[in-house]
Amino acid sequence: MTSENNQNGEVWVFAEQDNGKLQDVVLELCGRARELADKLGVKVGAVLPGSKVDHLAAALYSHGVDRVYLVDDPRLEFFTSLPYAEAVIRLIRKYAPQIVLYGATPLGRDMAPRIASATRSGLTADCTDLQISDVTDAKTKEVAKDLLLQIRPAFGGNIIATIINPAGWPQMATVREGVMPMKEADPSRSGELFREICDLEDALFGVKVISRCKEEKKVNLKAARIIVAGGGGVGSRENFRLLFDLAGALGGAVGASRAAVDGGYIDHDYQVGQTGTTVRPALYIACGISGAVQHRVGMQDSAKIIAINNDPNAPIFSVAHYGIVGDLNEVIPMMIKAVKERN
Repeated sequence: MTSENNQNGEVWVFAEQDNGKLQDVVLELCGRARELADKLGVKVGAVLPGSKVDHLAAALYSHGVDRVYLVDDPRLEFFTSLPYAEAVIRLIRKYAPQIVLYGATPLGRDMAPRIASATRSGLTADCTDLQISDVTDAKTKEVAKDLLLQIRPAFGGNIIATIINPAGWPQMATVREGVMPMKEADPSRSGELFREICDLEDALFGVKVISRCKEEKKVNLKAARIIVAGGGGVGSRENFRLLFDLAGALGGAVGASRAAVDGGYIDHDYQVGQTGTTVRPALYIACGISGAVQHRVGMQDSAKIIAINNDPNAPIFSVAHYGIVGDLNEVIPMMIKAVKERN
């Protein structure tokens, strides 16, 4: 049973796909899983449920996976909670991996708790980092070897917590898209394909997908090389036009903090941070953003950060490469003028 710790178990990634296309977070997790597995001296596995999705194995191999566990069933063409979760549960019980990683997508957040409950495993949500380390018990002084350190913001982002699971394996975590940088693919890599027969009972398919309606996001922040982001200090939806004008002049995209989204200044698709999108652009311009931890974890790895704020003590200046203390309604028009004159 999986309640026994399998130190030789593999590191697994749940290979979430939609309509035959892998989610980006899966390939990001494959790179980190490869690093964790190399430190543990074990293989990387990917669990791939779906219908006619065996062609996705090549992409998984190229991003560091050694073994793909394919559950191919026509009834799994579209995601429904119970059969997908049951397929993963059965494979965990069969192979006993020591680590299982999921994307913190709506699908991953649906499945991971169900699987953790069924396998009596620990689960940490929304991790921002994953590491392997020995851990010494403060009371008994006993050393637990090679545990997964599951690192995530806690208490509203006021602290960074490191969570471990010394018992009740596999150690499981969900990771938000964009937190782990995607490694460059190696097309020369190959791996093993295991075609698993799970014999899923008809009773698991009590929900049937009749039709699907998918709304595309308004902006692709992950692909933007330049982001002009606004916070609560922007003041209104009308004032956000300045940010769109600056982004247009620079050839970039507009982002926002949670305060701006909660204030109704802009839609959630534009949100950067712990509950939004994690970005790593070449240039990030933070306008009227105070710089709470929840926002910083989503943009602090940008190559260059410019902060504009009328409060010289705003936390955003602690991560900015360049800071401008002033009224954004005065500063941004000057920046737009300078960019247009240079162009």
